[in-house]
Amino acid sequence: MKSAEEIMEILDAYDLTGSLRDAGELAGCSHHTVKHYVDRRAAGGELDKAVTRPQLIDEYLPKVEEWVERSKGKVRADRAHEKLLAMGYKGSERTTRRAVASVKKSYRSGHVRVHRPWVTEPGMWLQYDYGDGPVVDGVKTVLFVAWLAWSRFRVVIALRDKTMPSVFAALDQTFRRLGGVPTYVLTDNEKTVTTEHIAGIPVRNGQLVTFAEHYSVVVHTCVPADPASKGGTESSVKISKADLVPKDTNLREEYASFSELEEACEAFCQKVNTRAHRTTKRPPVEMLAEERTRLHPVPTQPHTVAFGTTRVVPGNTPMVMFESGQYSVPHTLLGATVWVRAQGLGDGEEVVIVHVGEDGPAEVARHARATPGTPRINDEHFPPQPEGPLNRQPRAKNPAEAEFLDLGEGARLWLVEAAAAGTPRMRVKMAEALSLAKLFDPVEVDWALGHAAVHGRFAEADLSSILDHHARQPAVGEHRAGEERSLTQGTAGWARLGQHDSQHDSREGNEVTR
Repeated sequence: MKSAEEIMEILDAYDLTGSLRDAGELAGCSHHTVKHYVDRRAAGGELDKAVTRPQLIDEYLPKVEEWVERSKGKVRADRAHEKLLAMGYKGSERTTRRAVASVKKSYRSGHVRVHRPWVTEPGMWLQYDYGDGPVVDGVKTVLFVAWLAWSRFRVVIALRDKTMPSVFAALDQTFRRLGGVPTYVLTDNEKTVTTEHIAGIPVRNGQLVTFAEHYSVVVHTCVPADPASKGGTESSVKISKADLVPKDTNLREEYASFSELEEACEAFCQKVNTRAHRTTKRPPVEMLAEERTRLHPVPTQPHTVAFGTTRVVPGNTPMVMFESGQYSVPHTLLGATVWVRAQGLGDGEEVVIVHVGEDGPAEVARHARATPGTPRINDEHFPPQPEGPLNRQPRAKNPAEAEFLDLGEGARLWLVEAAAAGTPRMRVKMAEALSLAKLFDPVEVDWALGHAAVHGRFAEADLSSILDHHARQPAVGEHRAGEERSLTQGTAGWARLGQHDSQHDSREGNEVTR
């Protein structure tokens, strides 16, 4: 088969000479070849392709087309070849693969989904979806991702689950972050939104209907198993997971707590909303300022019906009662109203507590089920507790006590230990210590007080005795050589071995007499 350049040279030679033989001599080929390409050009054929030859599979092509149609373009060529062999096909598997690929290509070209660019209008559409979040404290989390269509503003909120109260709280927070409510909200057909389909029409969840009425928003759902109908939020979920879920590609460390994940979500939103979007070439936060004028106001009070039972936190104890059990809440909510609900079944049942603040409803506590008399307490919910009777520390009540305690930790220890031992005349002994601190180094006096406390020496002259002994004693571990003293070990100890000291014997005799 001639190349395209050779074919053009042959035709050019023929156009120049008007003779098949002369053109063949100029092009270096047979005059029959020249005639072949001249005839094909006259017929309007493609001169650089060979003529299609009949194949063994041609008579089976209708059946192959039927299989591709039935499988919606998913049938495998090896399975099609097995079926053809059973029907008497004698060709090779390679021919079958080529035929199946050609039929699939034709099928896809006739069934391809053509996307028309979506020209959005400010204040009209908000899409939201979910993504699998990271595992925190052994529990898998959920990423709630909302996307405002016109401004491309994104809101990512970390959730512990996809239950209806959690979704309603996330939507309320989203509306408050946007500064308004759009006309329409588009999402998937979750059970929190659609209970079933009848004749292709989605039946809305009753609680969602009341939620939508409260916020004056219309909720729509995409066609089942058709994520392309909300491609904006699908892309946002993909980007959020790539940045927030710890992977080898982002080198992000595991989250130590759920609050750390929430902080990471806020930082992610700040990053993506303040940089220019690749489509609009403008930061979404700037476009949101324009779109906010087309959003309608957010209700002052959130929709709280799904959050549970109302409870008021006492003014001095951050505990609430729910179904015969007590549960702690952050101490900053003293006197506030919270909503409590039970969630889950069996061993996985939990009690969730929600508080509505300036930024909307937010989960403030989650506990396992409590039993009567055994409250569920989270130590982080309480401020630092005052010192109890087991760990009382000295606190000066007058100038004399303050001056004594200022000596140091030894004085504090002496006061605690002396009081525990019932030492009499403690104030007199404290005044004596202050007098000694004026004669000696206060640091030495503080050391002596600590030494006396450790060894339980609280008598009248114990403190001065310790100071006097410490003043005469050489530094611990310090040995110096001089004219009258050597550091070499002597033999005097060996000379006294086996001999009795008369004073020691007389002392023992006196003890026996007594």
